[in-house]
Amino acid sequence: MCQGPLFGHIVVYTIPIILTGILQLLFNAADLMIVGRLCGSIYVSAVGATTSLIHLIVNLFIGLSVGAGVAVAHAIGAKDMQMVHKTVHTAIPTAVVSGVVLTVIGVIFSGTFLGWMGTPEDVLPLSTTYMRIYFAGITASMLYNFGAAILRAAGDTKGPLIYLTVAGVVNVVLNVVFVLLFDMDVDGVALATTISQILSAMLVLRALIRRHDACRLKLRAMRFYKEPMKKLLKIGVPAGIQGSLFSISNVIIQSSVNSFGAIAVAGNSAASTLEGFVYTIMNSFHQTALNFVGQNAGAKLYKRTKKILLICLGCVFVVGGVCGSAFYLLGRPLLSIFISDSAQAIEYGMVRLMFICLPYFVCGLMDVTTGAIRGLGVSVTPMIITILGVCGLRIGWIYTIFRIPAYHTLSCLYFSYIVSWVVTFLVELIAFFIIYRRKIRLPS
Repeated sequence: MCQGPLFGHIVVYTIPIILTGILQLLFNAADLMIVGRLCGSIYVSAVGATTSLIHLIVNLFIGLSVGAGVAVAHAIGAKDMQMVHKTVHTAIPTAVVSGVVLTVIGVIFSGTFLGWMGTPEDVLPLSTTYMRIYFAGITASMLYNFGAAILRAAGDTKGPLIYLTVAGVVNVVLNVVFVLLFDMDVDGVALATTISQILSAMLVLRALIRRHDACRLKLRAMRFYKEPMKKLLKIGVPAGIQGSLFSISNVIIQSSVNSFGAIAVAGNSAASTLEGFVYTIMNSFHQTALNFVGQNAGAKLYKRTKKILLICLGCVFVVGGVCGSAFYLLGRPLLSIFISDSAQAIEYGMVRLMFICLPYFVCGLMDVTTGAIRGLGVSVTPMIITILGVCGLRIGWIYTIFRIPAYHTLSCLYFSYIVSWVVTFLVELIAFFIIYRRKIRLPS
């Protein structure tokens, strides 16, 4: 990461992350596809109605895994192997504690939270069941995310891809077995997802235990080391708050979609699943920018960080534009994979694809810039910009423009995404270059 030509290294590093992210998305896509084809669109609504709420609850702790990854990348760049060792052995117990806290919150309060969101009555019991089973196994998901963040910071993107491939195959097989053979519905797909997450976590931990460098995990050495924990929290807490508040706006938007009825929720959920593939591809360049900038910042090679940002922005612009257009043009046949009993739900899904999937590359530009700023070791600034630019604009839009009867439509609701992406990206780009100029003036 810290020497040689950047473009080729960035592409080679990013491709396994893209494939890993796509496989991770297939967990949820398989859930939706199987219940949609075998059980009906109401079950698609039940699973889809949980997505934004799950992200809201989980993202705070996922942010800590971002902090762990940046801390490891900085230490590797600075060639401080003792700090790498301490960070790894702080991150894994942090993942376990995070998972236990999330399990308690999710299992106890799922029904209450879904009720607050205005989840349709005919969907609420099914959605509650799905969430409770999902959160019962959330510790495994935390371990995978923290472990994968460490591996990627150390330059290994192929390992997480292999582990998730194995888990993804198991997930799909179990989905079919539980739904088709045991006559289960959302409880079956939730259980399949949980089992597959446990498998992926076990494989990641096994990889860390078998390493021969400073990232090697020794179970007896795990504890909360003070300095790594401070850095992990410094980067991770703002990242987590940003992710959670980002999700708050999505929860409010989901609540607004819920007001249009279960058919609209089904179309929105299916379209959101398709968009997830485009977002995952673009977000992979966010992770690349985070780790490449992180290692180079740790080595104080600040001039390379600007080149990394520009290359990642160019990649995400091209990839996001091509993928977003392709998914929109193929929208109807793709949506019909998930929805087989409602033409109206498919039309609702096409509206979302038009306003969110087509211009999705702007979201990618915003995320890459956020990752580069965080890779420089600055986490509060992108948090504040995102809270104001994304959350503030969307929530303000919903409670002002969207409430005007003439604009109370799904099209108007989705347009708030585009506005928030453009404004936030421009402000974050300015912030990056201000921080960059301050860094290059620092003595080596």
